[in-house]
Amino acid sequence: MAQRPWFPIPILDCGEPLQPLPPQLWRLEPHPYRQAGAPYGEHQSPFALRSGVVQRLLTAQALLQQQQPCLRLAIFDGWRPLEVQQFMVDFSIETECRTRGVDPRHSSAALACIVADVNRLWAPPSNDPATPPPHSTGAAVDLTLADQWGEPLAMGGAIDAIGPLSEPDHYAGQAIADPQGPEASWHDRRLLLRRVMTAAGFVQHPHEWWHFSHGDQLWAWRSGVSRACYGRLQGGSDPAGDG
Repeated sequence: MAQRPWFPIPILDCGEPLQPLPPQLWRLEPHPYRQAGAPYGEHQSPFALRSGVVQRLLTAQALLQQQQPCLRLAIFDGWRPLEVQQFMVDFSIETECRTRGVDPRHSSAALACIVADVNRLWAPPSNDPATPPPHSTGAAVDLTLADQWGEPLAMGGAIDAIGPLSEPDHYAGQAIADPQGPEASWHDRRLLLRRVMTAAGFVQHPHEWWHFSHGDQLWAWRSGVSRACYGRLQGGSDPAGDG
């Protein structure tokens, strides 16, 4: 199993429940993992997070709209059961194999490279309660910026894209070299997203411009906190029935 530097951090779960995202937070639908066939249960929704995380998202959106009134946060993914995590790891490896022309049925250096690249972004679907994937805790959210009509802005790379363009500061050098180029716009938008999310108490995944969390082991590691307050949750639902 791929190790993460935050795995040794202990978890003392505060017992806070999952909460469906309120209407003020824009959902990017249809949900791509469901479309891919990910095994969500009948009443499980990816558009749910711990209640404290939801409140921080609302704070982040208010901060964003103070700076850019025509923009809003657009939520790509929230809580994720372990079964979905495993499905998406396998799905991502298979997709990359097709893209690179690698046979996933036979061990090879090329296949090992793909697995390593996928594991750099996708947390291992560990069943150990001491090492939960961040999204299984209800503390992590994948999101982007959208305009006032909910249309996502160009950010220089798709959410879940495998490769260096997913690094949060991938375009920093190009933005300095050409302040008028598209790379500068993408970098500025990534900085804006990070700025409002950080101000609301989130931390960013070191390799993913779209991934932020509060209260999980990754957050504790990046914040210098001795314990995480959100551990793995077994189930999630969307009482509104619209997620």
